[in-house]
Amino acid sequence: MFGGNMQGMMKKVQKMQKDMKKLQDELKQRTVEVTVGGGALTIIMNGEKNVESVKINDKNVIDPEDTEMLEDLIVAGVNEANKKVDDMMAAEMSKITGGMKLPGMF
Repeated sequence: MFGGNMQGMMKKVQKMQKDMKKLQDELKQRTVEVTVGGGALTIIMNGEKNVESVKINDKNVIDPEDTEMLEDLIVAGVNEANKKVDDMMAAEMSKITGGMKLPGMF
């Protein structure tokens, strides 16, 4: 019933899987950078969602009497970097899948 169409579809799916694996490996090497607190803190995160660096740009946020402010900035920065990695991966994956949503993928 499906004949050549099914075989052609399987080849396309296999190519898509290969392209997606290659892209995932490439995205792991990329980094995103976010700055929070009006420029007070910068976080760099790689595509594997590992924080590579935290830079305190405004030394005024290092206040021994108010450590909660610095802690909040770090949490906000890490969360924003995570979202940015997810968005980067989703955008790149949609180029391969043509916008098709695949279960278990970004």
